[in-house]
Amino acid sequence: MNTLQLNRRTLLTATTVFAAGSLPWHHALRAAAPQIAASGKRCILLWMQGGPSQFETFDPKGHTEGKAIATQVAGVRFAESLPQLAGVSDRICLMRSVFSREGSHPRAQYLMHTGYAPMGGGTHPEIGAHVAWGLSSPDSEIPPNIRIQAGGGRGAGGGQGGPGAGPLGVRYEPLVVNDPASPPANTSLPVNEDRFQRRLRLLRANETLAPAAINAPGHLALVETASSLVLSPRLKTFDISDEPSSQREAYGTGKFGEGCLLARRLVEAGTPFVEVVLGNWDTHEDNGNRTSVLCDELDRPAANLILDLDQRGLLDSTLVVWMGEFGRSPKVNGRGGRDHFPRAFSVWMAGCGVRGGQVIGKTSDDGSEIIDRPIAVNDLLRTIYRALGIDANRELHVGTRPLKVADTGTAVDEVF
Repeated sequence: MNTLQLNRRTLLTATTVFAAGSLPWHHALRAAAPQIAASGKRCILLWMQGGPSQFETFDPKGHTEGKAIATQVAGVRFAESLPQLAGVSDRICLMRSVFSREGSHPRAQYLMHTGYAPMGGGTHPEIGAHVAWGLSSPDSEIPPNIRIQAGGGRGAGGGQGGPGAGPLGVRYEPLVVNDPASPPANTSLPVNEDRFQRRLRLLRANETLAPAAINAPGHLALVETASSLVLSPRLKTFDISDEPSSQREAYGTGKFGEGCLLARRLVEAGTPFVEVVLGNWDTHEDNGNRTSVLCDELDRPAANLILDLDQRGLLDSTLVVWMGEFGRSPKVNGRGGRDHFPRAFSVWMAGCGVRGGQVIGKTSDDGSEIIDRPIAVNDLLRTIYRALGIDANRELHVGTRPLKVADTGTAVDEVF
């Protein structure tokens, strides 16, 4: 999985970076910078790695483990482990009828992040890369696509995110923050600033004098991007210890709470896309207890993120999306778990023109099928892009092949 990782060598020498053909898009972005800055739209994706159970979260049924509770919206009930999110349900648009045809973790994760099934011969840009490309300022000192690992380990139910930027190039790869309570790794200068600046000047001169000898496409661009971050006062954006104790307490002390707080700081600073990853939702065993624990990690931070954005006047321009790669099976298996179930699952959105306090779509009484308003993955992605003002029909040209942001689908009009 390609991600933009800062390392000491990045700050000292050249590495292979931008995909071939990415520079024209970068130049187009620079030309559009005034319009981009005026839009001011941002996106926070709360990614539930492993596939959360819809039954023990946002679509409880009679056979759900645990009780269902009332919400702020008449007739709408959430799982009892989500009381804080129930309290902000009037700001949430819940879709209970999302479906997919991918039931394996890697393929479903890829599809949900890109709108394309994985195939050999290349990768497609993920949501964060498209949003970063479409909404970032080319002169920003903070990378425009940030992924915060806020809970869960690696593997099927762990804390990985999407596939990266693909042909859009390394500028739009996610910068991975492995600990939301600490600055990104390797952001201290390896030498004093004067010496570091001399090395940068030498590298720029070498690029001009002998590009063919040293130029892996765009390698200097990566060095400049990393350098601008580590030299910038805005690196302090990543330091959540700056927050008042009341704010830190409001988000909770867990890693996911810290990740949501950092996400708010980043979008407030102008970062177009932040993904906060909470893993371990792959509950093939002991689903009821494990999901309850995960909901405890999720509930308070996610609800407070919505409230905090609203109180700061940011919710109208910030889209918050909650989703995972698929749902869980209606039947509990012999180990007390639920298995993969892409045929019907839940996603919700808030902010950025989304009409809260509503539920779109419906599943059957046992949750085994969608009985009203099925929403395909690309319908969902086109809805996200519409909220953010991104043209889902825009074509990228990878070699001679045109590639749309979202190849199929229709945005869900009712969301707005």
